[in-house]
Amino acid sequence: METIRFEELEIAEPILKAILEMGFEQASPIQAKAIPAVLTGQDIVGQAQTGTGKTAAFGIPLLQSIDTKSKNLQAVVLCPTRELAIQVAEEIRKLAKFLHGIKVLPIYGGQEISKQIRSLKAGTQVVIGTPGRVMDHMRRKTVKFDHVKMIVLDEADEMLNMGFREDIETILKEMPEERQTVLFSATMPKPIMDIARTYQKDATVIKVVKKELTVPKIEQYYYEVKPKNKEEVLSRLLDMYDPKLSLVFCNTKRQVDELVTALQGRGYFADGLHGDLKQQQRDRVMNGFRNGKTEILVATDVAARGIDVDDVEAVFNYDIPQDDEYYVHRIGRTGRAGRTGRAFTFVVGKEVYKLKDIQRYCKTKIIAQPIPSINDVASTKAEKLLDKINNVIENEDLSKMIDIIEERVNREDYTSLDVAAAFLKLSMGESEQIEQNNPNYEDFGNTGAEAGMVRLFINIGKKQNARPGDILGAIAGETGMPGKLIGSIDMYDKYTFVEVPREYASDVIRVMGEAKIKGKSINIEPANQK
Repeated sequence: METIRFEELEIAEPILKAILEMGFEQASPIQAKAIPAVLTGQDIVGQAQTGTGKTAAFGIPLLQSIDTKSKNLQAVVLCPTRELAIQVAEEIRKLAKFLHGIKVLPIYGGQEISKQIRSLKAGTQVVIGTPGRVMDHMRRKTVKFDHVKMIVLDEADEMLNMGFREDIETILKEMPEERQTVLFSATMPKPIMDIARTYQKDATVIKVVKKELTVPKIEQYYYEVKPKNKEEVLSRLLDMYDPKLSLVFCNTKRQVDELVTALQGRGYFADGLHGDLKQQQRDRVMNGFRNGKTEILVATDVAARGIDVDDVEAVFNYDIPQDDEYYVHRIGRTGRAGRTGRAFTFVVGKEVYKLKDIQRYCKTKIIAQPIPSINDVASTKAEKLLDKINNVIENEDLSKMIDIIEERVNREDYTSLDVAAAFLKLSMGESEQIEQNNPNYEDFGNTGAEAGMVRLFINIGKKQNARPGDILGAIAGETGMPGKLIGSIDMYDKYTFVEVPREYASDVIRVMGEAKIKGKSINIEPANQK
């Protein structure tokens, strides 16, 4: 799979700037093939599944074709559903961030038509709509196609399945003769080919051929998570399985940097790898990972090429991969040389459908798992330690140690079972005594916070025009604590609850007691959990 970076494609500077700011480095296979072809102005038939990055494949050339000085409608994208229309519009707006004067409007049923008419009259260059609603506007003469240079049919097979063939043909007939027609479809049934033949001129067919890929024998699991909980779930899995070395994959450079900072803040030996690093930095990071100084390597797909480390015990897909093939490349980095490996994928909302595509394509089984609780983590840690103990009992000479324990048991009023339990607790790093010896430890009791956090009450809220960002900024600014370590912030009219790591709680209460937020002195204390 050849890697093509966006800088290698002939993309206008403002659009390239937006792509890089979004954190993407390399074009997905459909983007690498389709962007140069669509930029030439020729008609295109692209065969690509959902989730392969096809929105950018047509969105980038579409934006590049727009004359920002003209307020006329210049590009139309037809989508089968309102959800897809909204999603495509959002993506195109992100790509157009640095292009001034471009208006993108999603039009779909279920939304007040008068609102859409007002926006259309004000001047919109790009319309993304469902066929039914676009027809509605055609009948009302609120969309005019005279200046349209490009029309895109996105998920054309899906539109036909939903019975939109007549509407699509009516819309295409109304388009100017001199225009570019781009059609994307996951499958190529006869009706799609008929539309292509009738309404396109010498269309170039672009296929991203999926190679038959086999997945190595790796235990594969997925967890349905909320975006804000990903970090906590990752930490629990790392604690539970305690892999010697693990790889965590993110889709963007920004996410790699944020996650590395967060993991380091939680005390893990983590480092990051992405395309912005110079060769010298890459070598330093990789050496750290190979010799075990770094236990967790967080990387983007492009940066992870060439990682060939045998001892990787777990791969985490922190973000679901952009392309099915990447899934196989990612998880194939564990379970090397006959070892067992585990792969964990985090899925948010509708991404579960993308995961089903991956399972079909890779002919593999990815098993749903409940998010581990703190108790699960403790039990698994104990189980692993006890396995190690079995090994020691079977293979080591313990006579000296038995003498020491016997002497202590005879002298004190407890059993050898008590001693074993105490050793287990010490080994798991869960002794409260150890925590209390930590100068930053203070027992705040149960404040209703996540494990390892303390929930604090602050007597300022929405009525004082405060926003969560003000609270976060004040705590981070006053205490010097990294903002990423601050947990959930729940804001009400007159007060706010904020969660901070337990080891920082005393400092936060002390320092913030003398601080001001929105010019007002505040009262901050541990939340009462009745």
